Amino acid sequence: MSGRAAAPAAERPPARPHNIFEAAATYVSACAEDDQQRIDEAADWVSPEALSFGVSELACRAVIALARERDESPQTVARGLLGLPAA
Repeated sequence: MSGRAAAPAAERPPARPHNIFEAAATYVSACAEDDQQRIDEAADWVSPEALSFGVSELACRAVIALARERDESPQTVARGLLGLPAA
């Protein structure tokens, strides 16, 4: 620790706003952990439309990553994650 006291609130730079991807990552992980407080917090960071876009982008990236890892098609992975029969 440097020994310097933290700057008073008036001297600190304003907090950086959260972006849609931070909101989506927090929202989805909070849903997976059933953490309603974090769900509500993340939902307040961006508009509902932006959160929906971020969650959709996260889902696409996750399915692609799992498909590559499993050497399966994205459709097979997505259907499997949702418990749907193979198409």
